[in-house]
Amino acid sequence: MSGTDVVKEDANDISSGGNLIGLGSVNGVDKPSRKAINAMNWPLWMKIYHTAIPCFLAFLITFTSSVDVPATEALMKEFNISQTKSLLSGTLYMLGLAFGPMIMAPLSEFVGRWWLYLVTSSSIVAFACGAAASKSFATLLVCRFFCGFLGSAGVAIGAGTILDVWGGAKAGGLARLLFICGPFLGPSLGPLTGAYAMHEYDGDRRWTQWVVALIGAPTWILILFMKETSDSRIKPTREHSGPFGIVIIALSTLKAAAARSWSILTTESIAFSLTLYTGYAYAVIFSYFASATYVYEIDFGFNERQVGLSFISVVIGYFLAAVMHVVVEGTLYARAVRNAPDGYPAPEHRLYTAMAGSVFLPIGLFWYAWGAQPNGHWAVAVASGIPFGLGAFVLFLSSIIYLVEAYGAAAAASALAANGSIRYMLGAIFPLFTIQMYENLGIHWAGSVFAFLSLALLPIPWLLFKYGHLLRRNSRFISST
Repeated sequence: MSGTDVVKEDANDISSGGNLIGLGSVNGVDKPSRKAINAMNWPLWMKIYHTAIPCFLAFLITFTSSVDVPATEALMKEFNISQTKSLLSGTLYMLGLAFGPMIMAPLSEFVGRWWLYLVTSSSIVAFACGAAASKSFATLLVCRFFCGFLGSAGVAIGAGTILDVWGGAKAGGLARLLFICGPFLGPSLGPLTGAYAMHEYDGDRRWTQWVVALIGAPTWILILFMKETSDSRIKPTREHSGPFGIVIIALSTLKAAAARSWSILTTESIAFSLTLYTGYAYAVIFSYFASATYVYEIDFGFNERQVGLSFISVVIGYFLAAVMHVVVEGTLYARAVRNAPDGYPAPEHRLYTAMAGSVFLPIGLFWYAWGAQPNGHWAVAVASGIPFGLGAFVLFLSSIIYLVEAYGAAAAASALAANGSIRYMLGAIFPLFTIQMYENLGIHWAGSVFAFLSLALLPIPWLLFKYGHLLRRNSRFISST
């Protein structure tokens, strides 16, 4: 068996940052030596340290995606561009997040996670500074893209680090929950921070990027004191020895990982439907941010800071979603565990909260669409963020856990890699047409379009709950049901 063939067999683990679901070894891959590195035996304080950094990086990376939302008008004036072009700053950053992990994540199998964290944090600081100092729009866009592309590795390998540190321990569930919170809290708090930074410095759009560098610099320092958590490495075989051996295997790894992710996405009903749904829910969050300035300024005369503060309702929804997840885990899912003959209930029992989220999401969107009235109270419209945030986050959390348990170690990493890429791609595209929709259709009906689309997707978790066992039985990527 050649080194390339071996890599293809393990590409499913590598595609999401290496061993997202479990640790394994075959010919050509170093078998993890727990004598050398056993992060699960580290002291509690060291585990918390190595958990906090991936969680904070996940927050910072997605926070950077929306921190420049308040700078839209400033960019239009400074570079004499249209509103759509000014939104390209966020779009290119999100595209970097979408495509970066495909190349960056597999590198962790060659150089280790620590080096990727160092590259991520360094890139965020360096390119955020470049974006802040840019004197042309083209330079700004290039810096924003590479900030997302090179910085994306932090999200891609973070789950793997948490698995290295906690394994399957119960405390690892809380750590994973905190890690998943990052990609939702980041975009929600970015506009608020950006608005206050610009207000403090007389509307200077550069401070939306300087603040990223100021937050990223301490993180970079903390990463310097991290230890490597993964001792799994891919080494060149005899067939691919020499100075270019690692390059050949790296390219074959990338090709195999991308091919497997694409195959799962396009041929698996479970992966496709949940990727479509969670991708839409995540993209609507960015449309919500893009439209809020337009809606709240017209109907209530909000300034950028007040618009940013309105997003706190969405954060409250995220918090309630986390509480709902914990409660359901301790009640409905715990009952399913007790009733299962072997103590392992069918993966479909993980969809309880997704079904609830599918109802809350359209409620929040319809509320947002029709709650904003010129003569009404602003609190009525702002409160719509609570069911909206609750529905979006709990839907995502439940769906991700279901994908992991449904596909198992053999294919879950590839399914999650495809899910992440589609999610960020949709998040990049949606804001580009959101304002035009609101201008052409009006606030109420433009918002209703997103709500009706969420209604069309609502049956997905319910249908998977009922028929998921049949789909898993017929899947060529799931070995057992």
